[in-house]
This record gives sequence, C-alpha cells and structure tokens, in this order.
Amino acid sequence: MEVASINISKRKGERKVPVEKCRVIENFGLDGDAHSGKWHRQVSLLSIESIEKVKSEGLNICPGDFAENITTKGIKIDKIKVGTQIQIGKDVLLEVTQIGKECHDKCEIYKRVGNCVMPQEGIFAKVLKGGIIMSGDKIKINYLEK
Repeated sequence: MEVASINISKRKGERKVPVEKCRVIENFGLDGDAHSGKWHRQVSLLSIESIEKVKSEGLNICPGDFAENITTKGIKIDKIKVGTQIQIGKDVLLEVTQIGKECHDKCEIYKRVGNCVMPQEGIFAKVLKGGIIMSGDKIKINYLEK
C-alpha cells in the first residue's frame, strides 16, 4: 500500500492538482489545501482503484479530480472503519473519522466528472501526527477488530 498522488487546491470548488510532497499539519490537514482546518474532515483519501473503475466507464479523470487529498494504491476500503489509524511514511498518522459523504446536488465534482465515487468510497480523517509526505510513501493501516 502506498501514496499514488498528493493533491491540493488553494480554493474550495477548484480541481486539486498533484504535488510531489506536502507538509501535513497536526490537527489541521495538508499545508496549502483549502479544505484543511480544525474539523473532522482534515484529509480526504480515495484509492486509485476507485478512480480507475470510473475511468473504465469512459471518463477522462486523474488523481485529484474527486477532490481527494491523497490518492492511495492497494488499500481495501471495505475493511476500513471509523477509528482506523493510517500511517503514511515514517511520521504522519491519521485517524479515520468518516467513510463516504453526503453528495451535494450538482457539486463541483459532479459538474466536472458526472459520476462521483466519494459518497461511497471516500475516506476522511483527522491528523493525529504531522510530517512530510511524498508520492510513493508506504501506507500502513492499523485495522480495527470487527
């Protein structure tokens, strides 16, 4: 499991653009990202597998198009529950606070790509421990017992 892409946007409603590395701030989110703040959805994650599934339907999409901060590779989303801790690289530690989200009628994502997977497959987390993350960093999941 690893980081496939790190994505940020300066303003809400804008497409997130990939960056090679980013500072993750404890109890805040990704440095420079409009969605960061002292709330329960400081960081959003979506798997590259989810993006590829939508891409196979004929949509021309890339990491960041669903407004996810971190595009992951190899994570089994169906095994993650609220409270699960996710370690990225050596330093960063996240705790899952929400799985999926309410889909806003005709939100910016819908206007761009039409079919949004974030309501079912997006993961939101708060930052327990900050640090620097880079594309290719390993991800370790501390799965909760059932």
